Amino acid sequence: MMIFISFTFSCLIGFVVALPAQSPVIRKLEPGLRYQYAIDSKGENHLVDLWMTLDDLRQAERFNPVTANAYHLFTRANPTTSQPLVPNNAATLQQSNFDGKKRTVLLVHGWRDSALSELNSVIVPALLDAADLNVIVVDWSSGASSINFRLVILNTISSGNAVAQFITWLNQASGSDTSQLHLIGHGFGGHQVGIIGRNLGGTVNYITGLNPALIGWVTNIYRFQPNDGVYTEVIHTNYGVYGYIAELAQVDFYPNGGISMPGCDSNECDHARSYFYFAESVRSGGFNGRQCVNYAAAVIGMCDILPGKLHMGGLEPKIGRSGVYLLETNASPPFSRD
Repeated sequence: MMIFISFTFSCLIGFVVALPAQSPVIRKLEPGLRYQYAIDSKGENHLVDLWMTLDDLRQAERFNPVTANAYHLFTRANPTTSQPLVPNNAATLQQSNFDGKKRTVLLVHGWRDSALSELNSVIVPALLDAADLNVIVVDWSSGASSINFRLVILNTISSGNAVAQFITWLNQASGSDTSQLHLIGHGFGGHQVGIIGRNLGGTVNYITGLNPALIGWVTNIYRFQPNDGVYTEVIHTNYGVYGYIAELAQVDFYPNGGISMPGCDSNECDHARSYFYFAESVRSGGFNGRQCVNYAAAVIGMCDILPGKLHMGGLEPKIGRSGVYLLETNASPPFSRD
């Protein structure tokens, strides 16, 4: 009997020793529950841990966006096949169709997405149809692909810093500047474009956040800010699930109240509507919003007090304008009722 007890005790000791050590928690990303469900850009649901650990920081150090990020150039001369732009490599720039005298639009995808995302396949053709531009698709998929939500938030920040460095080099090498630049980001990319703009001193002419992410960003000091650019705009199409609920930019649009879009039967569809609406706004205009007192008025559709009107999206920044705007859309293209 004693042998059996000793053997069992020894096994228990061995089992405890074999358990992995828990990495120290260094901060909570959000108040409230530690574990929450979050949906990635592919529409897949994940139970995520919102308590950041020391091990997350160690893993984040393995992602070097300066070398890992890729930049794909599209122009009217190459509208379907990209040309690579390699940071600090003047040869790739000189051999490309990039024109420093033209405006440049830079697109940033979201969590668990890549340069092949629907965001880019929808918006790139719309931009090139509307104007003769340089369109650069940022691929930070090596930092965005992890299911570790906390790690991707850290990678979003470091990628934003690296993209700002790339833009600084690009401007110096091409003679362009931030007054010719428009940043557009979706989901996590919606916050990353703000980080990029902040690293460039708020001098970017136009920044658009397409349904910027909610979970992990509510109290995050790196989230999209109104003064990240000369003119900043956010389109909210799925607040409280995929998207941030409150105002983030100088101008915030809440189509259909900002959570459930006509013609959609899933949160994934609602999330995607932000870039479909933007693409249509570039091609054909429309989307006239009426001003609301605040976002709470927009989400309940009570925006009949203020007289202000404003177009959502488009190629031109509405510098000097501010406020919250509500509009209604159709269930299928054309989405604009105007």
